[in-house]
Amino acid sequence: MEFRFIHFYPDLMSLYGSYGSAAVLRRYLEQLGNTVTAEAVRPGEAADISGADFLFMGAGTERQARAAAEDFARFGQEVRAAAADGTAMLFAGTAMDLLGEKVTEADGSAWAGIGLAGFSTAHGRGRIVEDVYGHTDLYPQAVVGFINKCGIVTGVETPLLTSVEFGFGNDRARGPEGFHWNNVFASQLTGPLLVKNPGMLEAVAAAVYARRDAELPEERPADSWAQRGYAVTEEQLRRRYER
Repeated sequence: MEFRFIHFYPDLMSLYGSYGSAAVLRRYLEQLGNTVTAEAVRPGEAADISGADFLFMGAGTERQARAAAEDFARFGQEVRAAAADGTAMLFAGTAMDLLGEKVTEADGSAWAGIGLAGFSTAHGRGRIVEDVYGHTDLYPQAVVGFINKCGIVTGVETPLLTSVEFGFGNDRARGPEGFHWNNVFASQLTGPLLVKNPGMLEAVAAAVYARRDAELPEERPADSWAQRGYAVTEEQLRRRYER
């Protein structure tokens, strides 16, 4: 198959190596015998996202996310329609905020998201910086990552991580984290998410296939380095959680 990726603001929204999630997904799909083309969208540039198989936006600072939101608003209707139609997409870090209703800054000013979901984000003056260990309903293995944020996200009805045993979730310690609806994946875990979590990589790849009414092949590529890296991180965080 031939898949088309849309990568929003690769220069503006690229903190914590979050672009690695799109890169590792592309490599995974190519190893399955597919052809993948990636189109970058920068502020002010025209883009046709109709028919795209995967939409991606990485993490940025809070200031960068606000700048991205001002431009991303023009794609709001198309992105909402694509999400409802089952298009796979991943919004990493502060990019998750853009999917909600609004973001309120620490000084009280506010800006709008695209309203794909009904949650809101409120920024504080302090930062939440810590490891996270949790679980998703998508597969049995734990999800691991790292949080560095100043936003409290409230109103998420369908989180990506339905339980967090260690670390901070959307709005509280050991609370659910991220957002997941249809084939929309969003999380403020950095790392990047799909590089650190082979299970999540496979789940997103399966969503890309599902958009074409197809299933992942039974024989799939395995990255031994990624698997070993995940195993070490999972073991260390689990030990901290179990103490």
